[in-house]
Amino acid sequence: MPNQYRNLAIFSIIVVIILGASGFYFFNAHNQDLEEKPMGEIAANEADPAVWGIYYPKHYESYLENAQNTAKPSHFETKPYMGPLYAGLGYADEFNEPRGHLYTLDDIREVNPKRYKTGAACNTCKSSQIPEIINKYGEDYYLKSFEEINSQLKHPIACLDCHDPKTMDLRISRPALIEAFERQGKDITKATRQEMRSLVCAQCHVTYYFLPETKKLTFPWDKGIKADQILAYFDEKNYSEWQHPDAGTGLVKARHAEYEIFMGSTHQSAGLACADCHMPYVKQGNVKISSHYWQSPLNNIEQSCTVCHREGIDWLKSRVKDTQAKTKEIQDIAGEAVVQAINELKVAKETPGVNQELLKQAQEMHRKGQWYLDYVMVTNGYGFHNPTESINNLGKAIDYAHKSIKLAREAVQKAS
Repeated sequence: MPNQYRNLAIFSIIVVIILGASGFYFFNAHNQDLEEKPMGEIAANEADPAVWGIYYPKHYESYLENAQNTAKPSHFETKPYMGPLYAGLGYADEFNEPRGHLYTLDDIREVNPKRYKTGAACNTCKSSQIPEIINKYGEDYYLKSFEEINSQLKHPIACLDCHDPKTMDLRISRPALIEAFERQGKDITKATRQEMRSLVCAQCHVTYYFLPETKKLTFPWDKGIKADQILAYFDEKNYSEWQHPDAGTGLVKARHAEYEIFMGSTHQSAGLACADCHMPYVKQGNVKISSHYWQSPLNNIEQSCTVCHREGIDWLKSRVKDTQAKTKEIQDIAGEAVVQAINELKVAKETPGVNQELLKQAQEMHRKGQWYLDYVMVTNGYGFHNPTESINNLGKAIDYAHKSIKLAREAVQKAS
């Protein structure tokens, strides 16, 4: 074979090898598993999210986006009836919208000190360092002052709260959720991964109270997780968090029952978890991650909603807004009705010789009405997490408020 043909053949083989290697490289580079691989092992109790960010930079970058949530408007701007409802509580002096996980420590340190009356337990959902501190002090943690625990905290809610640092599996780090399941005869360790994608949120996004003697953070789920079942739990214990100074009613404060109201909803019944809507999968380059920027699904509707819904973005937004507007309208009606009940109770309570039996019945109706209203009012989403249950609870609030008004007036009419 002449040299020129041999050289051409060798050159052609080299070109084929180079092209083949390049094709193999680009094929693999663009068809690898779309997830962020760990770059090392994280210490068992590492609470600093920045350290986790070294190993999972794209997830950490997503987490830092939460810093954009800088606004914290007062609830009173859109719900002025909250002030009269919460008279006698620190919430009546200040109740702002939360700014999110990155600001948990900043916000609780700036809040009106009147809301620190429960002590150390107020810190429980504010820092990734809390699980280790609870391990350190045991049950004595709950008996300590707010300042003693808060002064030890540096990091807000972060990675360690929800993830096992060795395996990255979802984990439950707060005792109250585990104990609530145990009292119901359930083993939380048997939860599926999809269930865990809601349960890690349920460590904090729930209603709760503090046991009177021990100040221990407790989820009142022993009879169930719905509004009527939780109220029955408190009624059985004859528990009131405070007495309303005007109405004289012993009341219970509902906290953000996100998990409880989501359970049994259309989306939950269809198999969705909190993370499916609030932590959708997003692609960054050739890596797919679960977004750790916790926000309304309406802000990233293509990733959160159109994965399942095909009706179009405009339709989806209008449907959500319509549900929220109608819920808010009924909530406002309920708020005005409960305030009216408080005003009638104040008159009755101050009336000489008022019929005490009717007054007591009126106060009981007020207790129920305010509970059902508060249960919806402080839950995020304006009813969208479970529209049917939200509207049902607000309907009960209005009904009980009107019964309270009627009984209070009768108590005055029958004054001796």
